[in-house]
Amino acid sequence: MTRPRFITMPHSHYCEKARWALDRSGIAYVEEAHVPLFHRRATRPAGGSSVPVLVHDGKEYTDSTDILLHLDNLGAGLFPADRALRDDVMRLEEDFDENLGPHARRWAYWRLLPHSSLLRRAMSRGVPRAERALLPVILPYAKRLIRTRLKITAASVARSAERVREVFRQVESRLGDGRAFLVGDALTAADITFASLAAPVLFPPGYRGALPALEELPTAVQHEVAGFRNCVAGAFALRLFAEHR
Repeated sequence: MTRPRFITMPHSHYCEKARWALDRSGIAYVEEAHVPLFHRRATRPAGGSSVPVLVHDGKEYTDSTDILLHLDNLGAGLFPADRALRDDVMRLEEDFDENLGPHARRWAYWRLLPHSSLLRRAMSRGVPRAERALLPVILPYAKRLIRTRLKITAASVARSAERVREVFRQVESRLGDGRAFLVGDALTAADITFASLAAPVLFPPGYRGALPALEELPTAVQHEVAGFRNCVAGAFALRLFAEHR
């Protein structure tokens, strides 16, 4: 049988969410990583506009949540069988997708865009040789496009940082009863989604996408990351990476 084709950008935290679920499912797959902009040449023929995209058994799954649901249908155990627990996981997963992922991404880009060498290394890991060679040429354009598309300004980044903290406070409240996971007594899609989408503000060891190591970041950024890491929700995400990734 042909292995599933997993189309990604190396640094994407939404790709890490799907990658984590794929790894947990035990299904062997082929990851096809692309530099930003070039990724569309791969995703568009598969029916997607962005990453991740999974092509499996003749079908295309063009959203990270759809990928997780597909893998759960194959027995990955990402969503509980109990209806109430499953609904809770679905609600949390959707909330993290909408209220954590975009804001963590904006914050990280704001901190990394001035550091082209760090961006090049993250964006080029595992991509085709031709794309890697062209990345220095297209990076200035890609950076302008990122700033424009994600509406990255000092004010928007400040709002995004507060939105991330708000989600972290909600997770901390949920963990206040001593539970080990967000829903039920086992790892679910809610935990995977939270940890993956929080990664751009945590730079966690164990992240299997491409992010700079914490010690590579400017000192001021390291201090900001420490603030996210040293709260209950940040420590929870780091534990999930350490123990379940």
